[in-house]
Amino acid sequence: MERFSIDESGYTGFDLLNSDQRFQGATAISASNEDAVRLIREHFPKLQASELKYRALARRPANRERLLKLQRDVLAQNKCVTYICDKRYLLLLMFVDYAVEPFYYEQGVNYYEDGRNYSLASLLYYVGPAILGEAEFSALLAAFQHAIKFKTPQTIHELVLAARRVRWNELPEALEPLACAAPECLAAIATPGVTTDAAFVVLQSLISRMEVMAEVDYRVEHDRSKNLLNYNALLERYIAHDHAIEFRQSSVASIKFPLKLSAVTQVDSKDSPAVQLADVLIGAAIEAANSLAGLRGSVSNPEEVLGLYADDQFIHMVPSLDFAEQKAFRRGTQAADVINYFAKNFHGPTS
Repeated sequence: MERFSIDESGYTGFDLLNSDQRFQGATAISASNEDAVRLIREHFPKLQASELKYRALARRPANRERLLKLQRDVLAQNKCVTYICDKRYLLLLMFVDYAVEPFYYEQGVNYYEDGRNYSLASLLYYVGPAILGEAEFSALLAAFQHAIKFKTPQTIHELVLAARRVRWNELPEALEPLACAAPECLAAIATPGVTTDAAFVVLQSLISRMEVMAEVDYRVEHDRSKNLLNYNALLERYIAHDHAIEFRQSSVASIKFPLKLSAVTQVDSKDSPAVQLADVLIGAAIEAANSLAGLRGSVSNPEEVLGLYADDQFIHMVPSLDFAEQKAFRRGTQAADVINYFAKNFHGPTS
């Protein structure tokens, strides 16, 4: 049975405003341990550490070229996919999902048609601080993820107050439902299982590609780290879901159940050279994204790192003001159906 090895980076749970970790992502790679060992020994023959770790190796400038060549060979020789998202943008998409869309749904409007939700989230990302008030807008987003997490009457009331403190009438399409305490939006935010934890989004994106790359049933292995425990529970839910259904998410992405994914296991990364290769890929990709965004930990060759990927090996969720392109990419999406279906079948406690 084919095996994909997964590793993640940038996971901060429900807190998508963590200033130290702007991006979150994960890599899945199909490689045998024998091939992984060969690649590691070829590029790092003098490695003394018990395992290959991107962060430790990247600290030394002398390792940079070897890391780049290792990534080039891994991507050229193996089935791989890397996913990265800007967590602030993802939070704004969630804001649209729960604090905006339910109001328009009650009016009979399909707010997901042709990617309208992505366009509004992108607009909020780029111009929200300027037209709504920078401090007030930041406080609104913090109150939103706080209300989603705790779901108490007090946190939801504080969220409504935060919406009223921004200059919401400058962008009423996005802010009026919450500023006016639209009951359908408040109910959506209070729904059990609704969360701002990005693990669900990351996994869904990886699975959409693994399902295409795998010709037959496959299994997934991942590290035993605390961050990946939530991934494991979600993967087990995906595997157990045997209802036959398919959704179109964009011009290049869809998801179909039952999945070819049939098993998930947790391993110690020291015992899995393939997981170590996934660590290198996602570590380098996150670092490159930080560099392109002008954040700390920048590197001199971010374009070269990301340029190693073929189009079908890299998925990114970042804001864009090219609304025409967004509309074309999302035309015909079944996003509303996907959200409703996943909320019914996969949201809720994972333990």
